[in-house]
Amino acid sequence: MDDDLVQAYALEAQKAMEQEAKRRIEESTDAEEEAMLLETSINDVVDTERLVPALLSRLGAVRAALDGHGGGISVSQWSRIEDAFEFVLDLTGACLSCGAAPGTLEGVRDDLENDDEIAKIRFSSALLDTFDELGREFILAHGSVEFVDVP
Repeated sequence: MDDDLVQAYALEAQKAMEQEAKRRIEESTDAEEEAMLLETSINDVVDTERLVPALLSRLGAVRAALDGHGGGISVSQWSRIEDAFEFVLDLTGACLSCGAAPGTLEGVRDDLENDDEIAKIRFSSALLDTFDELGREFILAHGSVEFVDVP
């Protein structure tokens, strides 16, 4: 019975967090622009300044954290793999060296890899240089994301 109560509270908390994230995103974005970006093919924007906004439009609750904390993403590298894209991303702004970065990176990766046009999300190893030694060790041990060198 206690497990059922814990699960019920966890589901209720998750629903409340998702609703709050959605509300925050709606407050800070133009709904028409977001809908247009979400429906735009990555292929149509991959070599343009609209790429990052198109990627951001595909993020879920992690977008509220990025926007709310003055952070963002940038694209370090991309390649095409058959009918999909692989991106190497960096965090920008206040997201650099944040203690929540492992969760943010996982959220960005998970949300973007749910898009049919995106095969894989990895992160630039240069991002690791923004953390102190303890932070670097933590993110490598608990981040569950892949870091790669970008030429």
